[in-house]
Amino acid sequence: MADVQPESARAEFARGDWGAAYAAWAGAEPDSFSTGDLEDLAVAAELTGHHDQAVTALHQAFRRSHEDGDLGRSVRCAFRITMISHVHGESALAHGWTSRAESLVAGLDSGVDLGWVDFLRLFRALAAGDYAVAGSCADAVTACGRLHDEPDLTALGMSAQGRMAIYSGRVGEGLALLDEAMVRVVAGEASPVVAGHVFCTAIEGCQEISDFGRVAEWTAALERWCAAQPGLLAFTGQCAVHRGQLLRLHGEWQQALDEFEHATRRYQEVHSPDAAGLAAYEAGEVLRLRGDLDEADAAYERAADSGFDPQPGLALLWSARGQRAAASAAIDRLLAETGGPVQRCRLLPAAVSILVAAGQGERARQAAAELDDLAGHVGCVWLEAAAAHAHGEVELATGDAAGALPYLRKAQQLWARADAAFERACARLLTGRALAAVGDTESSRREIEAARTVFRQIGARPTADEAERLLAPTTLPAGLTAREAEVLRLVASGRSNAQIAADLVLSEKTVARHLSNIFTKLDVPSRTAATAFAFEHGVV
Repeated sequence: MADVQPESARAEFARGDWGAAYAAWAGAEPDSFSTGDLEDLAVAAELTGHHDQAVTALHQAFRRSHEDGDLGRSVRCAFRITMISHVHGESALAHGWTSRAESLVAGLDSGVDLGWVDFLRLFRALAAGDYAVAGSCADAVTACGRLHDEPDLTALGMSAQGRMAIYSGRVGEGLALLDEAMVRVVAGEASPVVAGHVFCTAIEGCQEISDFGRVAEWTAALERWCAAQPGLLAFTGQCAVHRGQLLRLHGEWQQALDEFEHATRRYQEVHSPDAAGLAAYEAGEVLRLRGDLDEADAAYERAADSGFDPQPGLALLWSARGQRAAASAAIDRLLAETGGPVQRCRLLPAAVSILVAAGQGERARQAAAELDDLAGHVGCVWLEAAAAHAHGEVELATGDAAGALPYLRKAQQLWARADAAFERACARLLTGRALAAVGDTESSRREIEAARTVFRQIGARPTADEAERLLAPTTLPAGLTAREAEVLRLVASGRSNAQIAADLVLSEKTVARHLSNIFTKLDVPSRTAATAFAFEHGVV
C-alpha cells in the first residue's frame, strides 16, 4: 500500500491537483518517499496552506540531499525554506537559512546554485534598506538564470529588477521588466510557487505607482491561474486583495469589502497573518469613504497590529473627524521621512487633501506640484488624474475658482479614463463649487447633482451629504426638509416616483411618503401645483 500511495500522489501532482496530491502523500508511509517526493510534497503543502508540513518536508529533503552530497538540491531546499519563512514573517529563521545557504556555496565562483543564494541576499538587503545591494543581487539572479537556462531564477530575477528599477525612478524600464517576467509566468515557464510570487511581485509593483491598468490585466491573469489549480490556497488571498482594490476604484464598495474579508480568511488559512495587514488597510479606506469612521479606525488598527503602516489613511480619518492638528502632524512627519517616487505616489494625494483642510494652501500647492512632476515621470492615468485634481483643489481652496476649473475638467476626463467612479464624482463636486464661485449657478447645480447621484449609488455618505448641503437653499419654504426639497426638485423636472426612487436610491414607498408630506406642507393637490410652487419659491 505504501508503494501505491506515493504513485497516486505523484500522478495528482503532475496534474496540478495540489489538494489531492497533498492528501495522498499525507496518507502514505514517509519512509517510502524519495527526496524528490519530499520536495514535491512541500510544494503541495505550501500551495494548500499547510505551512508546518511544507517546512518539515523540506527539512527532511535538505538533510538527505546534504548527506548525499547533492549541493544543488541542498541549496534549493535552503532557498525554499527561507522564502517560506519570509512569507510567514519568521525573519530569524529566514536570516539563519540565508546564512546556511551562503555557507553551502562558499568558495564557488560560478554555477546556478549561486543564483538561488543571490536571491536570498537580495531579500536580506531589502530588509536592511540597502537598495543598491538589492539591485546588484537582482541583476546577478537574472544573469544566472539566463546563463543556465533556469526559468524560475530568470522570472524571479526580472521581477526583482523591475521593482528595483521603479524604486530608483526608472519607471519605464521597471515596468518593461515586470511585463516580461509576467509573460514568462503566463506562458507556464515557471514552477507554481515561483509563478505565484512573480504574479504578486508584479501586481504590487504596479499598484504602488497607481498603474491600475496593469493591475487589472495581471490580476485577471492571476485569477485564471488560481482557478486552474484545484485545491490552491496560497496566493488566493493576494488575488482577492487585488480584486478588492479594483472594485474600490470602480465604486463597487460592498463587493470590495467582501473581497478584503475573503482575503483575510485566506491569509488565516495559510497561516500568514502578517499579510492580512494590507487587506485590513484597504478595508479601512472603503469604510472611511463610506463614513463608517469607527469601523475604519478599527480596520486601520488591525492593519497596524499586522505590521502594516496605516498611514496616510489614518491621517485622512483624523481630518474627516475634524482632528486637523493630528492629521497635519502626521502628514508633516510622513512628508519629512518618506523618500523615493514609489512612496511619494501613495502619500502626496492624501497630503494635498489634509493640507487644504488645515488651511495650509501654499504647502498644499507645493505637494500638488510634486505630484504633478511624479505623474509626468511615471505616466499612469490615475496619477495624472490625481495631480490635476490636486491642483484644482488647491486653486479653489486658495480663492482662484476660475483657475481651478481647467484642472478640474482635466481631472474629470482622466478619472473617467481610469474608470474611477468616486474620484470623478469628487472632481465634479469641486467643479460645482468652482462654478458657483464664478456665478454660473445653473451649471454648478448640474455638476453637484450629478456628483450626488454617484455618491449615493456607491454609498459615499459624507460626500453625498456635502453635495446635499451645497444644493439646499439657505432657508426652505413651507417647512420643507432638505430631502423633501430634493424630491420636489425631481418632481419639478418631470421625474416619476420610480425614477426619483432610482435617482435617490430609495424605495418607491419612501418616495410616495415624501410626496404626501410635501403636498400637505405646500397645501397643494397635485404634482403640477407642487411644481409651480417650487418654481415660484426658488426651490429649483
